[in-house]
Amino acid sequence: MEQCKISNLFHLDETIAKDLFADVTYPWEVLPKIGAFIRELGKGLDSSIFEQRGEDVWVAKSADIAPTACLNGPLIVDEHAQIRHCAFIRGNAIVGNGATVGNSTELKNVILFNGVQVPHYNYVGDSILGYKSHMGAGSITSNVKSDKTLVVVKSANEEIATGLKKFGAMLGDFVEVGCNSVLNPGTVIGRNTNIYPLSMVRGVVAPNSIYKNKNEIVGNWNSF
Repeated sequence: MEQCKISNLFHLDETIAKDLFADVTYPWEVLPKIGAFIRELGKGLDSSIFEQRGEDVWVAKSADIAPTACLNGPLIVDEHAQIRHCAFIRGNAIVGNGATVGNSTELKNVILFNGVQVPHYNYVGDSILGYKSHMGAGSITSNVKSDKTLVVVKSANEEIATGLKKFGAMLGDFVEVGCNSVLNPGTVIGRNTNIYPLSMVRGVVAPNSIYKNKNEIVGNWNSF
């Protein structure tokens, strides 16, 4: 499934977690490895740029952290990131350079590339969000199937068994997700794609698209 490969979704120079993606083909393969990677990377971070704020929690000194935010490790918050009022980071999270984690947003087992915005009442779990992707207010990743079976990534004519019970969404670079949308388990959205507000998204959405509903997906000519 070519469009789901890491090389077709992400610019890896836009994350401190670049090395985590070495030697794997699909991005969801790194989900079980995030915590251990953070613990190892954190030990070598430049102490002039990062400070340790608790067990397995490293925060850049230039990051803006609200006093009401809850930060649990393993966690790295990169330079110039903003963690706003009552954000809840449960652990196994990398928040990229210049990323925004907003009011009452919850993160768990995620990588946010540089410049990502999850600024208003979002839940992002077991997911990877590419460079400068954005989730509108109230949009969430659903990371467990209702029947609790393992997640399968499905396109129109291919399927990939992930072996994962928990898998939210993979958002390519510059993806825009409209307000109050739900990204179902195993969703993969290609680069430069816009998702209409109030959408329920499942499976693989092609890059450079506008997703209006599952039966109406058109070319995003602004991305060419």
